[in-house]
Amino acid sequence: MTQTRFTCKAILFDLDGVLADSTAVVDRVWRVWADERGLDGDAIMEVAHGRPSAEIIRDFAPKLSVESEVELLEHREAEDLSGLVGIMGAAELVRSLPPASWAVVTSGTTTVAQPRLAAVGIPEPPVLITANDIVKGKPDPEGYLTAASRLGAPAGTCIVIEDSPAGLAAARAAGMKTIGVTTTFPAESLAPVDALVSSLEAVRLERVHEGAGGDGLPDLELCVDPSE
Repeated sequence: MTQTRFTCKAILFDLDGVLADSTAVVDRVWRVWADERGLDGDAIMEVAHGRPSAEIIRDFAPKLSVESEVELLEHREAEDLSGLVGIMGAAELVRSLPPASWAVVTSGTTTVAQPRLAAVGIPEPPVLITANDIVKGKPDPEGYLTAASRLGAPAGTCIVIEDSPAGLAAARAAGMKTIGVTTTFPAESLAPVDALVSSLEAVRLERVHEGAGGDGLPDLELCVDPSE
């Protein structure tokens, strides 16, 4: 397989499964919550990754107060960092990018996202879009379109790096190129993607050029090694 090369204005990262491996935390918190509520933890975990907590609660426990349950889960996830680790190559890739050329778009809340980013050594993003900033979560494209708008980058010039089918569907709906990371779901469930990798060690910034188009953003040349 040959390398894939992209030219873009901005890179939009999902958080969980792309910058941070929070699988252990998410699984632990949601299974405890499900057990406390008499719900099927296995069924919840099949669909929990990449979706806002409020949507999961509405689907599995519609009679509960969504607001209070989200607050409880948010508090637990923000405080539970045990087992949280950075995805290989993530911090290095982010730190190589020019200022204001990248964003983080997560289905989690700001309260959860900020300590996770700090815990795995990711600097404060120029733009951080969380569940607090949008109305519709992934697979709706609202989050990615909002991030591109705040960066001043046309949607078609952005690349999204995602680990979940819902997140990649959101990116495609936004008209953006996609790089899938096989940290959470098998490769076949992420298709179609423009490139597929097992970690962000496979993605590197090769060159930065003075941008064209009058948006003030440089052009980024990325090289993506094929997934093994």
